[in-house]
Amino acid sequence: MENFDKFNLSSDIKKSLKNLRFTKPTEVQSKTIPFAIAKQDILASAETGSGKTAAYLIPLIQQIKTKQNVLGIILTPTRELAQQVADVAKLLVGYKSGINIALLVGGSSMNIQLDQLKKRPKIIVGTPGRINDLISRGSLSLRNFNFFVLDEADRMLDMGFGVQVDKIVNNLSKSKQTLLFSATLPKEIIQLSKKYLSNPKRVDIEENNVIKSQIKQKIINTKTEEKYSKLIDELSVRNGSILIFVRTKYATEKLKKRLIKDKIKSSAMHGDLRQNKRDRILENFRKERFRILIATDIASRGLDIPHIEHVINYDLPQIPEDFVHRIGRTARSGSVGEALSLVTKNQSKMWKSIEKLLDQLKKPNKKNKHEDTKQKNYEKIENNSDNKSVKKRYRKRKKSRSKSRKYHR
Repeated sequence: MENFDKFNLSSDIKKSLKNLRFTKPTEVQSKTIPFAIAKQDILASAETGSGKTAAYLIPLIQQIKTKQNVLGIILTPTRELAQQVADVAKLLVGYKSGINIALLVGGSSMNIQLDQLKKRPKIIVGTPGRINDLISRGSLSLRNFNFFVLDEADRMLDMGFGVQVDKIVNNLSKSKQTLLFSATLPKEIIQLSKKYLSNPKRVDIEENNVIKSQIKQKIINTKTEEKYSKLIDELSVRNGSILIFVRTKYATEKLKKRLIKDKIKSSAMHGDLRQNKRDRILENFRKERFRILIATDIASRGLDIPHIEHVINYDLPQIPEDFVHRIGRTARSGSVGEALSLVTKNQSKMWKSIEKLLDQLKKPNKKNKHEDTKQKNYEKIENNSDNKSVKKRYRKRKKSRSKSRKYHR
């Protein structure tokens, strides 16, 4: 598909896309938008930077503009991603569209958000915690919301939002359309899709834009006690904006103090900061008022700052997938960037897992074939479990290996 004209979008959306200089849809947009406009549920796997935000916002806004009584809610795992989605939504609906958008996230003024709800927004973007707070207060009713997007579903589960998402889904319209987006599709996400989606269309994006983009990777094997000095050496030879990832909130502040002590200006961002302070830090970083930002993985998704030239993994992430999202903060919009990882001996196991993931992403056809086989096997097992006449199968253990039980499944 060469351009957006073939989607038969409203003139208002076409005008917004032109103003945003969106001329050619990305792969995920080409595959997702037709199904979504046709009001079908979607299960999509797409990495950061693939254009998935517009992939679900365009059909949502199209339905709001052309059909009656369409209301949409978008759940994201972090405040930063929610803010980014809300910003894109405002640009797509256009000036004086009459479509109000509410941003509901923790750490921000509850009164401001209540004022947004009084304006009867047609699109709500938010994080699970704050949305559930507003529902429990009786300040928010979702019974008429019939377009539901669960963005970064894998990250949502990693952060422990499963129960909160369930509560929100139970408050939505029974006749809702659901779009679930996830960077990866482990068995937990497949199970989630079976619970939330009805006969969904599957959208798989084989190309990984992050891995195939202009990111030069460098790995330094070091000792824990030498890691900080290695960091200082690297900072001294690098120009441009730098994003440093550490594992914990405490580590961000500790590293910032050490850098300031060495007369290196930096700022730290983590989940314990109030939203207005986080916004202020990001705004100053965008305007290049300081060069180095230290952050936890809250900055690994939803942070779009084109001038970031370097990503440094001072600590490796807790899960391999977050590594891909981290390095995706550089080399944005076709630019080049570099990702540096400081790997200590006690993190070697995690690094091997990361290397394995990167290798899979560089060979998508091999990976997808493996996933398709697993999915077919999974569906076969599930179908058998639904048939009450099928008995559980047991096989006999070899006597030489049997110690405690004679049989096992």
